[in-house]
Amino acid sequence: MSDPARAVSIARPDEPELQRRHLLLGLGGGAAVATAIAAAAPAKAEEAASVPPPARQPRPPAGGKSPWGYETFKQATPRPASVRPGEAPTPAKPRPYTAIKSYHAHVYFDEDTYEKAALLRTWVAERFLVELGDWNLVPRGPHVTPSFYFGFTNDLLHVILPWLQLNSLGLTILLHPNTDDPRSDHLYYTAWINRSQPVDAYRMTSPGAGEPPVELIYPNTRPIIPVETA
Repeated sequence: MSDPARAVSIARPDEPELQRRHLLLGLGGGAAVATAIAAAAPAKAEEAASVPPPARQPRPPAGGKSPWGYETFKQATPRPASVRPGEAPTPAKPRPYTAIKSYHAHVYFDEDTYEKAALLRTWVAERFLVELGDWNLVPRGPHVTPSFYFGFTNDLLHVILPWLQLNSLGLTILLHPNTDDPRSDHLYYTAWINRSQPVDAYRMTSPGAGEPPVELIYPNTRPIIPVETA
């Protein structure tokens, strides 16, 4: 029979698992102990495989320097100035709805949806007395994608709004009023049909001296088809 003390002494002190196995075998566990060790081996291997390897730091390109320097972590991080310069403070009371003098509808499209937009543009011109703007193939004004617009007077809102809801053809449409605050008209007084998208209106300003206080609508279409009703 093996000497237990000798079994322990021959194991290196930096290998505790090997020490344990030698001790168990030296104590006479024999085949049963060996079987238990063999059964535990897959679990040990699985546990080791689940431990992620240490992250390897990428090597920086040789001979280069960061254009930002090496002290950016020391920079102060103060609160920035408002990204909405000129924004009015919270009003003390609601604005009167009569401040709305007319409406604009902006229909957005891209290379995949322009045919639907062209069809909707034709439908609008055939049915409504509106001011139909240009067919813009590139972003224009605060609008960040191709679009076309039509303007209309307040008396048509109750017809055009539900008509666009039912006939948008899945296009994104911005509907906004026209007041003496065009910036808020495009950012805060909006109604969207389908989904919304960014509008770069933060730099818009109120009309200057000698300009109409509210953008005027001059209809330029000749409707030939009555609006469909149930």
